[in-house]
Amino acid sequence: MSGIWTPEGAQRPDQAAGDEAPGEPSDADLAALRTQLAQTPAAVVVTNHCFGLWELAALHLSLQPPQLGEATVAIDALGAVVERLEGRLGDDEGTLRDALAQLRLAFVQIQAAAARPDAAGGSQAAAGGGDAEGGGPDDAGDREPGDG
Repeated sequence: MSGIWTPEGAQRPDQAAGDEAPGEPSDADLAALRTQLAQTPAAVVVTNHCFGLWELAALHLSLQPPQLGEATVAIDALGAVVERLEGRLGDDEGTLRDALAQLRLAFVQIQAAAARPDAAGGSQAAAGGGDAEGGGPDDAGDREPGDG
């Protein structure tokens, strides 16, 4: 069910304050979560989101056929965060940089394999068919992540 975002948390329009539906967190639960989040260093939270972006990119690269356009969005988002926050991501920054490099390398390898005529579905990509989303040569799926 959709809700309305308020500073006190999401509430359904037909829900009175303090009248939580079964399975929904109480106001006290939400307050405790906000307190816990406020006590967590921002670099830790951002790093956690970066690992989620990495997983999203890896998922799209692993599909058959790979969804190169979707992977590019996740890889570029991860790159934007890691590169813009250089020196501010704490102990996991090196891991994030390595993970980003691995994703970019995997993307290039998968893109090259998809373009080979002998690859499954590769004849379409080699003939200018683009990526799994059916985009053409100007589509984001036909460029390497980080090309902007």
